[in-house]
Amino acid sequence: MAGFDQAGSEAELDRLAAPIGLDLGATSPEETALSILAEVVAVRNGHEGGRLSTAAGRIHEVGA
Repeated sequence: MAGFDQAGSEAELDRLAAPIGLDLGATSPEETALSILAEVVAVRNGHEGGRLSTAAGRIHEVGA
Protein backbone atom coordinates (compact mmCIF):
# COMPACT_ATOMS: atom_id res chain seq x y z
CA MET A 1 0.00 0.00 0.00
CA ALA A 2 1.44 3.35 -1.01
CA GLY A 3 2.30 5.52 1.98
CA PHE A 4 1.84 2.66 4.46
CA ASP A 5 5.26 3.29 5.94
CA GLN A 6 4.18 6.87 6.76
CA ALA A 7 0.80 5.90 8.20
CA GLY A 8 1.99 5.67 11.80
CA SER A 9 2.88 3.04 14.33
CA GLU A 10 1.33 -0.41 14.47
CA ALA A 11 -0.65 0.64 17.56
CA GLU A 12 -2.06 3.66 15.70
CA LEU A 13 -3.01 1.52 12.72
CA ASP A 14 -4.79 -0.96 15.02
CA ARG A 15 -7.12 1.86 16.10
CA LEU A 16 -8.49 2.25 12.57
CA ALA A 17 -11.85 0.70 11.77
CA ALA A 18 -13.41 0.12 8.38
CA PRO A 19 -16.04 0.48 7.25
CA ILE A 20 -16.77 3.40 9.56
CA GLY A 21 -20.12 4.72 10.73
CA LEU A 22 -23.29 3.39 12.32
CA ASP A 23 -25.84 1.67 10.10
CA LEU A 24 -28.41 4.46 9.80
CA GLY A 25 -29.49 3.55 6.29
CA ALA A 26 -27.78 6.69 5.00
CA THR A 27 -28.65 7.70 1.45
CA SER A 28 -26.87 11.05 1.15
CA PRO A 29 -23.40 12.41 1.92
CA GLU A 30 -24.85 14.37 4.83
CA GLU A 31 -26.40 11.25 6.36
CA THR A 32 -23.15 9.34 5.85
CA ALA A 33 -21.28 12.11 7.68
CA LEU A 34 -23.83 11.91 10.50
CA SER A 35 -23.35 8.13 10.78
CA ILE A 36 -19.56 8.56 11.00
CA LEU A 37 -19.79 11.27 13.65
CA ALA A 38 -22.31 9.19 15.61
CA GLU A 39 -19.85 6.29 15.70
CA VAL A 40 -17.00 8.58 16.77
CA VAL A 41 -19.08 9.92 19.68
CA ALA A 42 -20.24 6.43 20.68
CA VAL A 43 -16.72 4.98 20.67
CA ARG A 44 -15.31 7.99 22.51
CA ASN A 45 -17.92 7.46 25.25
CA GLY A 46 -17.53 3.69 25.39
CA HIS A 47 -20.93 2.86 23.88
CA GLU A 48 -22.10 0.74 20.94
CA GLY A 49 -24.51 3.30 19.53
CA GLY A 50 -27.65 1.18 19.82
CA ARG A 51 -31.26 2.36 20.04
CA LEU A 52 -32.23 4.16 23.23
CA SER A 53 -35.65 2.49 23.18
CA THR A 54 -33.95 -0.85 23.92
CA ALA A 55 -31.54 0.48 26.55
CA ALA A 56 -31.85 -0.69 30.14
CA GLY A 57 -31.41 1.76 32.99
CA ARG A 58 -30.37 5.38 32.70
CA ILE A 59 -29.57 6.71 29.26
CA HIS A 60 -27.73 9.84 30.46
CA GLU A 61 -25.22 10.41 33.22
CA VAL A 62 -26.57 12.26 36.25
CA GLY A 63 -24.63 15.43 37.09
CA ALA A 64 -23.17 16.02 40.53
